[in-house]
Amino acid sequence: MSIISLLSDFGHKDPYVAEMKAVILSINPNARIVDITHEIEKFSIRMGAYVLASAAPYFPSSTVHVAVVDPGVGTKRRPIIAETNRSLYVGPDNGLLMLAANKEHITNVYQIDNPKYMLSKVSKTFHGRDIFAPAAAHLTEGIKPSDFGSAIQDYVFPEFAKPHARNGELLGEVLYMDGFGNIVSNISAEDLEKMGFREGNSLLVTVGGKTLTLQFCSAYGKVSAGAPLALIGSNNFLEVAVNQGSASKFFEAKVGDTFRISVVASS
Repeated sequence: MSIISLLSDFGHKDPYVAEMKAVILSINPNARIVDITHEIEKFSIRMGAYVLASAAPYFPSSTVHVAVVDPGVGTKRRPIIAETNRSLYVGPDNGLLMLAANKEHITNVYQIDNPKYMLSKVSKTFHGRDIFAPAAAHLTEGIKPSDFGSAIQDYVFPEFAKPHARNGELLGEVLYMDGFGNIVSNISAEDLEKMGFREGNSLLVTVGGKTLTLQFCSAYGKVSAGAPLALIGSNNFLEVAVNQGSASKFFEAKVGDTFRISVVASS
């Protein structure tokens, strides 16, 4: 059975998610649709990219992932299909898909410009229903990604997809803040390993306008209740947390803030 995942900032008050599902099922009634979330903060491409990249690895190979956080809908922003070694990603060319797709090694990216695989009338304000949903359904029916349009090389690869090393420090940014108040950066465990950062180090961390020395721990409970710490979260990104508390409130951070770390000392 073909699997299509859906992620958006549409919420559940409006009919938009149901309209996308209706289009998919009209084309492929056997499609299995899985909602990742529709509660991405409105217009937050960073948050959408992080949540998609966190969930996608746990889906079976050949899943078609549709993500719609699309403040540029109706402009020159292109609709695309990103093909990887494992999955297909359908959505706007605004960087939303690339954090997840890059983790799976992008092989090709195609612009969706073949009207045969769109709805007959395409709204300038709802490409999720009129372009992305039908594209996903047709992909599960065996249509090749290359049939949807021309291959492109100049797709948007956002700055937030990769931190930068500079003078012994890693400079990244806040991608996400979860329901526990944990602050998730775009700095991966592999990035830390390349720089020689290890659990047990004391890290000088700047985030949300505050700079603190934090212990780089393996679990939240390694520090006392109410104390801040740094650790690798379940999705392999560096987090700042407060044991049994909220780091987002403690640091007064927001998505997009600078996240800078360096090693103070090794224990």
